[in-house]
Amino acid sequence: MGIVSVPLADPAAMVPAASPAPAPDALPETLRPWFWDCDFDRLTWQEHRDFVVRRVLSLGSWNAVCDIRTRLGDAALRRWIEEHQGRWLSSRQLRFWQVVLDLSPEFVDTCLASPGRKIWEGRTRR
Repeated sequence: MGIVSVPLADPAAMVPAASPAPAPDALPETLRPWFWDCDFDRLTWQEHRDFVVRRVLSLGSWNAVCDIRTRLGDAALRRWIEEHQGRWLSSRQLRFWQVVLDLSPEFVDTCLASPGRKIWEGRTRR
């Protein structure tokens, strides 16, 4: 048995072909599963920001939430939750963001005490 020589691969051939860069306002492909009921390719960050944040924070995976957090930053995410008074977030989600974003306990308690929330969250309890 002799020694077998294996040619080395060309390093340039190992680099994947560049794909076209997405538009700066386009949503990342990783968010597509959370917008199954929409024309995802027509959603833009600039025009649909509130809808995208609401959908991802309330229904998205951890990775999707991380994408939104990276894009917005903690200060803007905190402002978004405060401006919307925690709507669309469950009590558990709102308490999570209270800890992560240092939301005031008074603010979160007020959000959770709203009559509409009690009706919505109490619908499955008997």
